[in-house]
Amino acid sequence: MEQTEYRVAYVDFRGRISSEGVEFIRRSGEHRTGFVMRYLNALGREGWALSGIHPLRRSESSYFILQRSTGAEAVSDTEDAPASEGSEG
Repeated sequence: MEQTEYRVAYVDFRGRISSEGVEFIRRSGEHRTGFVMRYLNALGREGWALSGIHPLRRSESSYFILQRSTGAEAVSDTEDAPASEGSEG
């Protein structure tokens, strides 16, 4: 039987995503939607799929719930997050 693993990411559309201690920062001049899409595409290449969004009230932030199968093709836990990125500019 195939199993599923989950990940939760805190997404602040103003320019920061945090998941499991790793920060993903919006680049200077990058649009908010492009920034989030870049993050989701990076996780998608590792087998993660967005399965839910929990918006936070009165905020530009949400929790994204992601999932992937834990088959042989899954990347190990130490490699499953996009590398931490610093802000530019």
